Amino acid sequence: MPEKISIMNPREKQVYTWFLVVVLVLFCLATYISRFNPLEVLWEQGEFWKFLFQDFLPPRFNASPVVVESILVTFALAVSSSFVAAVFAFLFAVFGSTSLSPWKGLARTIRGFATFLRNIPTLVWAFILFSSLGIGTGVGFIALLISTFAFMTRAFIEVIDEVSCDAMEGLTACGGTFWQKVCQGIVPTCLTQFIAWFLYCIELNIRASTIVGMVGGGGIGLVLFSYIKSFNYAGAAGIILVIAAMVIMVEFLTNYLRRKVLT
Repeated sequence: MPEKISIMNPREKQVYTWFLVVVLVLFCLATYISRFNPLEVLWEQGEFWKFLFQDFLPPRFNASPVVVESILVTFALAVSSSFVAAVFAFLFAVFGSTSLSPWKGLARTIRGFATFLRNIPTLVWAFILFSSLGIGTGVGFIALLISTFAFMTRAFIEVIDEVSCDAMEGLTACGGTFWQKVCQGIVPTCLTQFIAWFLYCIELNIRASTIVGMVGGGGIGLVLFSYIKSFNYAGAAGIILVIAAMVIMVEFLTNYLRRKVLT
């Protein structure tokens, strides 16, 4: 008989087995602490499907000027916040990179500051800003700007740190100044990756601007929330489909631009 070949050695098999056991224990512990019974999802499926097909479907589309304007506002918030965040993130990243910044202490401070801002969700920033400054598209823009700036700063720092040290040492040996190293070494080498991260953030902010809009940031999210509050579920379903179509179109566009930039 042919010899049986083991794909996984006993040591790896034991590690994966214990990993699965730990995950199951953590899942059971989490459900116990949160008092959530996963079987309730199965038991109450009837009510969910009844609500979905009787109230939400079929969707009703509304092409009123208010809805069209809200879609444009949502798109504008995503693009403008991503663009402004990219500019500030680049300036902070060149000083936050340990391989490039002339002040190592400043680099560590910028990294810590960006990490702190990034770990606070956009929705939390929105609630904080709305509570202090009131509702409006301007406050929604600031909430998106903060979270996008923090994300891009860390991403740009990682991109800059991956630049070959030989290139930086060559510019230093030639007497290049800090800004000459940035313009002649960093920008030509990292520009395509910077653009790729910028396009990715536009995708994220299309979704995030919808959520921010639902809590008072304007745009299509505010229209969706008003429909749900007024029990206009068919209209809300139409808005949800419009949002999904907008996200898909933006994703296709950014993927196309990303392929053109990276190739």
